[in-house]
Amino acid sequence: MVPVDATARFVELVHRPEGAIPLDEAALLIAAHAHPDLDPAAGQARLDEIAGGVLGSTLDALRRHLFVELGFTGDDVHYHDLRNSFLDDVLERRVGIPITLSVVMIEVGRRVGVPLSGVSMPGHFLVRDGIDPDVFVDAFARGAVLDEAACRQRFHQVHGPGAEFDPAFLRPVGTVAIITRMLGNLEGIATTSGDRDLLSWVLTLRSSMPDAGGAEHRKLAAVLASSGRFGEAAGILDRLAGEHPDEASSAQLAQAAHRLRAKLN
Repeated sequence: MVPVDATARFVELVHRPEGAIPLDEAALLIAAHAHPDLDPAAGQARLDEIAGGVLGSTLDALRRHLFVELGFTGDDVHYHDLRNSFLDDVLERRVGIPITLSVVMIEVGRRVGVPLSGVSMPGHFLVRDGIDPDVFVDAFARGAVLDEAACRQRFHQVHGPGAEFDPAFLRPVGTVAIITRMLGNLEGIATTSGDRDLLSWVLTLRSSMPDAGGAEHRKLAAVLASSGRFGEAAGILDRLAGEHPDEASSAQLAQAAHRLRAKLN
């Protein structure tokens, strides 16, 4: 059962000003939807504990502690294992995917005074040094230090040698973008696996993000309807109809909501 308090707290956090959103808590609240007994404060305390072992406020000291002493690493065998996408599991197992390992690095770095930013490069999330913007870190590859050329190489390994690389891919992104990408990864896993329950709560969170648009809400309505939750789906479509600037599209949404409610009779 999805914890209502976790959903409400998540929505409250992501609608704060960008700089006031705690990345660690927001990521742990995502995991709480899969693990209802999870206490986000315990996850934050674990990050505090990890930070306590970093000897010095330097990027090298942070990398050494996380990836050498503690052995955090990427899971290139079972990449799509759901545990790799939930921050509490990543902290426990010390295994994850690029974005969750990057969140660990960013949040431990914040605690020890090492400023880092997320880089949402398509196909492979990275971390960028806040002091030297020409330095990047691949948390999935045990904290390997990269320059721009190496980042391009990572990109082409994922997308092929003919794919066009845009330098904008290496720009730092904020917390909303990181959380949105985490939810997007989970949506992909849920869609591929056919896990309707997972997809339902992931799309509920995704549609609550400040950057969410009509497409996210329509996908949520479709998933709810496919689960027999016709009233909830109709309510979403009614809200979209009321907000849509185009009269024809608004009427279509309203008609779709009416058809869903007819199924309740």
